Amino acid sequence: MRKQPNLLRKSACLRMGRHLFAAATLMLAALAGMTGEAGAQVVTLVNGDPITNFDIEQRTRLIQISAHKNASRQEVLDELIDEKLKIQLLRRFAIESIDADVENALTNMARRARLTSQQFLDQLARANVLPGTLKSRIKADIVWSQIIRGKYQSSFQFSDRDIMAKLESRADATKISGTDYTLRPILFIVPSGSPPAMVAARAKEAEALRARFSGCQEGILLARTLRDVAVRAPVTRSTADLPPQLRDVLEKTEIGKLSTPEVTAQGVEIYALCGKKPSTAENAPGRREVREEMASAQFQAHSKRYLKELRSQAMIEHR
Repeated sequence: MRKQPNLLRKSACLRMGRHLFAAATLMLAALAGMTGEAGAQVVTLVNGDPITNFDIEQRTRLIQISAHKNASRQEVLDELIDEKLKIQLLRRFAIESIDADVENALTNMARRARLTSQQFLDQLARANVLPGTLKSRIKADIVWSQIIRGKYQSSFQFSDRDIMAKLESRADATKISGTDYTLRPILFIVPSGSPPAMVAARAKEAEALRARFSGCQEGILLARTLRDVAVRAPVTRSTADLPPQLRDVLEKTEIGKLSTPEVTAQGVEIYALCGKKPSTAENAPGRREVREEMASAQFQAHSKRYLKELRSQAMIEHR
């Protein structure tokens, strides 16, 4: 009978130990939850869409690796608010194949960095940046560009007189010479909605054709034998009509060779350079540069005005 109190004490200790273990477990879970909640804490609501601490941390890292600068928390928050407002326009304006355009833009960014899409995403991961952080920014830029240029389309039309007047006022106008290129566009078709792996595979096929391309006459015949490849009719493009990136590529491409592949909405496109000659003065590259400068100024003005309008109409709640 004397042993009964000892057994009772042991039983009580066991119950107390189980309670303490359960309490410790709950405390650890609570601490883990608090850590997760800190990142997921909503900082601002933009028309009901949340911006969290985690979003701010992610965007801060993206700015550091892309712009090589340290943005303040308020600058990052303002950028995310503007981004929300831009993406929310998809509820009012229908933009087809927006997700495919985002993936194509991401693929082109990787190619310009001489990386595959996966290698590019791996670099982001090493910087602790999720793919969705970059994709969100790309989507906002694409949506905004299309809407501004569509909404204010007439203001982006410039007369030749205005362009020439602007060009002649430039100090280096007489030093600019241009080139007319005869091109054969070659498209490696990629069906809409295809996975990035298919785009990468078609890009490899385009690179393989570049290695085998030995002149426009024989090379075009070779390209026509390939699967799902469209060879377009010859086109003449002057330096003035080419974007700076393509202009630089063609300047470095020999006659009878292919340009580097570029991902487009239809697939992977390359150009066979079949001829080139000096442009007339009217086709000088300065004309395009002036046109782009004027269009950029209009874009920035309309963008600033429309974004201010969206902000004034939005319900932005800081917490």
